[in-house]
This record gives sequence, structure tokens and C-alpha cells, in this order.
Amino acid sequence: MDEVELRHLRALDAVADAGTITAAAARLHMTQPALSRTLAKLEARVGVRLVDRTSRRLVLTPAGTTLLGHGRAILSHLDAALADTRAVSRPLRLGYTCAVLGQQTVPLLRSWRRAHPHAPLDVVRRDNSTAGLATGDTDVAVLRTVPADPRIRTEALYTEGRVAALPDDHPLAGRDQVLLAELTAGPELPLALWPDTGTASPDLWPPKQRPARTIEVTNVDEWLNLIAIGGAFGLGAAGTAESHGHPGVCFVPVSDAPAATVYLARPAHPTHPRTEDFVAAVKDVVSG
Repeated sequence: MDEVELRHLRALDAVADAGTITAAAARLHMTQPALSRTLAKLEARVGVRLVDRTSRRLVLTPAGTTLLGHGRAILSHLDAALADTRAVSRPLRLGYTCAVLGQQTVPLLRSWRRAHPHAPLDVVRRDNSTAGLATGDTDVAVLRTVPADPRIRTEALYTEGRVAALPDDHPLAGRDQVLLAELTAGPELPLALWPDTGTASPDLWPPKQRPARTIEVTNVDEWLNLIAIGGAFGLGAAGTAESHGHPGVCFVPVSDAPAATVYLARPAHPTHPRTEDFVAAVKDVVSG
């Protein structure tokens, strides 16, 4: 007896969803007679009736329902296998917004290349709260805020200090460290914020010491350029300072600011077969 083929299972699935030969044939881009023949061949090969044709709307028999359940599982596994196979041929995409792992970024990239020479890695900046995970642009991401998206898993890696980003001619620019209150005293600049991805907030200051004004930007480049020309000051995580030297901007540690948390994020359903390998590599670099 000839074996059941995937096209037979897809035909049964389409009929179950569409309810009529006409609609199912259109979904499968085939003619109605061709679909009817496919169903008839499937019934002949399994040896039982699978579809009740006595009503206007086709209804699966109990045997048809049983085969459909198994058939959909088979088709689902096949689709997942094909997706994984296609993913192997493309690089794993690491997303970030303002920084990856600061000083540990280069060690991570080098160790991955040594350990996985046939698994290329692309580092991709995306200026949104998930660094491209929610849009499918990236497979894993380093974030400094937790996105409000149930499809994304996050875990804390470590914490890092905060730095003030100041114009290099600012009175505090030459200091070894500053206090939050000093940043909002005297001739005051607005605090530059990028709401979707930045870690700064006026709430980091006590109520009476908060910046009187804020100004919003959309990415780290705008943030740095605005600060460089004296249009604002910034408060960022240390990783940003370690990753973004900029002419005209001086980074000074803020000794009394709460630490920022660095998170590793990935989709609940991985989009690349090397995702867990990369997660392990990140943890090895961070813990070392």
C-alpha cells in the first residue's frame, strides 16, 4: 500500500478548517476535483472514511478527527524543523539599544567566535524597548529595562553603576564623582531622557531635588549630541559610557545613584537554534 503523504494531511487539515471543498481548494491553490481526489486517495490508503459528505458542510468522522490531530502534530513538527533549518543558515542576531555588556562586550564576541566558528553572530542596534525581539529583528538581546511583553523572557545578569553624561565644559565635568543633588543645583540643564529604552528618570532624585525640566530623545546618538552641545545632561548606566565615547561629552560616576540592572532577554519560543548556546556563553563571560 502506498504511504500517506504530507499533501494528504494538508488536504484534510484544510477541509477541517474551511468546511467545504470549494473553500479548502482555494486555500490550497488547487482545483476542487484535485482536492476531492486527494481526499479519496487518503481514505483509500488508511482504509476508513474520514469525511462525512452528506451535508452541505463537510464534517470529519471520528476517524477523521483522530487522524487530523496526529496530522496537525506532524505538520507542526515539520514546520518547526524547517524553521530551525533555515535559521541555522543565518547569523544569530544579538540586539541592544544603548550598550551590550560594556567592557565585557569584546570578550563575549571573541569567545563566541572561537567556540562557534561556524555560527556567525550579528550585533544589531534597535531603538525600542525590546531591542528588536518583539518585531523579530533579533534573537536575543541585552536590555537595561524589563519590557512589558509576555512573549519575552528576561533574567538579570548583573548590576552596574550610574554615570552622569555632561558637556565637557560643564563645571562638574572634571570631577572624579558627583552626587545626584549636584546635577540639579546651580545653573540647571534639562535631563535628557529616551523613554522607551533609557534607565534615567526624575524619580531617581528626592522630590525636592528633581530636575525642573526634561527633554526627550529617541536614541543614544541624539542623547549624546544634545549633551555635547550643552543642551542637556544625562544619567546613564556605566555600560553606556564604556561603549560610547563622544567628543564633547564627559562621563562622571554618580556615587549615590542606585545601580542599574543588565538583563538578558529572549523570546519565550526561541527564533534561532543557537539561542541557548549563546545564553550560556553570555553567562560564562559575565561570571568569569
